[in-house]
Amino acid sequence: MYHLKELTDRFTQQSRSILRDNLTGIYLHGSAVMGCFNEKKSDIDLLVVVKNGIPTDVKKQYLAMVYELNKDAPEKGIEMSVVKESVCDPFVYPTPFELHFSAGHLDWYRSDPDGYAEKMNGTDKDLAAHFTIIFHRGKTLYGKEIPQVFAQVSREDYMDSIRSDIKNAKEDITEDPTYITLNLCRVLAYKKDGLILSKQEGGEWAQKFLCSEEYKALISGALDEYRTDRAMTFAPAEAQSFAEYMLGVINE
Repeated sequence: MYHLKELTDRFTQQSRSILRDNLTGIYLHGSAVMGCFNEKKSDIDLLVVVKNGIPTDVKKQYLAMVYELNKDAPEKGIEMSVVKESVCDPFVYPTPFELHFSAGHLDWYRSDPDGYAEKMNGTDKDLAAHFTIIFHRGKTLYGKEIPQVFAQVSREDYMDSIRSDIKNAKEDITEDPTYITLNLCRVLAYKKDGLILSKQEGGEWAQKFLCSEEYKALISGALDEYRTDRAMTFAPAEAQSFAEYMLGVINE
């Protein structure tokens, strides 16, 4: 079994060593705090909050640390963002970030670590979703407790954030059917019932409350793959029809 706590402990210790007095707190979110972490399908979602900006030399040192730890992470790796405390309360949207790391950018980092450190900053709409999970269900690994750092994200900003994540669902669902299917379900659960759910919980909610019976087999297949090593089988036309249906209900 994967030792998640061991890796997050190392991340915390090394973050404290590098960031020192500039570090406000480190927060765990995503599947690791929502009861559905799967070492073969989940990444490790971390948010680091700092008091002030980070000099480029410290960014380089910090990214090198995260890159090395990522080698010991599950297959999907570490996803980490660093933000200033000033954008957390009052919440700023789209949210500025000082630094970001994810397995999806490994090729860029390996080929040009200095350029990555200098250019990996800006604003990210996804952070509204991450902040929301942290506010409602996150875990403090180090530093100030969550209510001392984070304001509640408005429904308008959170909905815009999660809508942005699914806007291309019809085109993307045949390439990543499990993620897109379950993500659509959790977005609809928030739209209809105001629920802050994981992908797995979103699929389970949809099995009970989705009005259209014709797509429940697709959702069951996505849940089965998410929970196990069994590959999801699906008809591309059915998956695209499901995405179109869900987007219609979410956006109406």
